[in-house]
Amino acid sequence: MSQRAIDWWVGIFVLLGIAALAVLALRVGNLSGFAYGNGYVLHADFNNVGSLKDRSPVKLGGVTIGEVTHIGMNPQTFRAEVTMRIEPSIKLPIDTGASIYTQGLLGEQYVAIQPGGMPQNLKPGATITLTQGAVNIDQLIGQMVFDKASGSSSGSSTH
Repeated sequence: MSQRAIDWWVGIFVLLGIAALAVLALRVGNLSGFAYGNGYVLHADFNNVGSLKDRSPVKLGGVTIGEVTHIGMNPQTFRAEVTMRIEPSIKLPIDTGASIYTQGLLGEQYVAIQPGGMPQNLKPGATITLTQGAVNIDQLIGQMVFDKASGSSSGSSTH
């Protein structure tokens, strides 16, 4: 095999390796959200979004059906507005709810969708009004410690 042919084969393998690394980086970085590019947009207002980020998953029954595309503040209501792009094949009833959950104890946050039972579906651009914001772990731990401390100090003495 000539030196020129070897150089061509080495070049092809290097290009394939770079392409494989690029695909891997996109998959690991959850940047391959092109599947929802032609989906429809829904909004949801939350009192607290915690550490939810753009491109966070939107899940229904544990299955990813979309992604968060924008998080902003509504200046009239002072609530966080979350914009989501949903897979076009998923039609959600108008009484659908949305909550922000965390995967595991310290995992990433995502929007969990709870579909309602009404026969009418949300139209593109609609706002989900039944929402539950992110749970603040620090507040929960602080409240638990406070409750425990106040419970032990108000205990009766046996004297």
